[in-house]
Amino acid sequence: MKKASFLTVRIVLTALIIFPTLTSAQELKQIKLPKPQTNGGRPLMQVLKDRKSSRQYSSEKLPLQVLSNMLWAAWGVNRPDSGKRTAPSSNNRQEIDVYVSMADGLYLYDAKAHVLEPVLAKDIRAVTGTQSFVKDAPVNLIFVADYSKMGGGTDAQKEVTSAVDTGFISQNVCLFCASEGLATVMRGMIDMPVLSKVMKLRPDQKIVLAQTVGYPKK
Repeated sequence: MKKASFLTVRIVLTALIIFPTLTSAQELKQIKLPKPQTNGGRPLMQVLKDRKSSRQYSSEKLPLQVLSNMLWAAWGVNRPDSGKRTAPSSNNRQEIDVYVSMADGLYLYDAKAHVLEPVLAKDIRAVTGTQSFVKDAPVNLIFVADYSKMGGGTDAQKEVTSAVDTGFISQNVCLFCASEGLATVMRGMIDMPVLSKVMKLRPDQKIVLAQTVGYPKK
């Protein structure tokens, strides 16, 4: 980890610990996402051709409709009668939780209700990765595996399964971004102990991956 990035992460973590009243989720309100627009879009083969990773972002905020469409594409419910999702998961356990880090705070995506539930009323984008661009990009997704939903098996087996399932979801985000002209990159460079502490995750909740999304920097 670069020294400057390390210091940024530690400063943010210290602020979160010293000023806990600023981090209460009660200061955030639930965000009711608009109905996802599931019609249209570009041809799949063209989207695959244009898919790429980007590390330069505008700070421009994503419109709520775009955020809604992206989250539905990533991990939304596409069969309401069964509650099944746009991405597969092992034995349909749906163990991956998608957290959304934005300037106003941290949210958890509730796919069944298609809303963002408040988690933390604090801008933690700088802690979601060690790269400098994460603190300015409008959205950083954090994929967290809930081992309590995964039944039997060893932690090593759960680690592999949750990594594969996260890959399906993050690829959906990549394809959506390519279709909509957004920039994105999947990231494994995370100080996971620090981020887990800031997010107040349980021991059986494991961060798998993060993904930055925004408009390309002009």
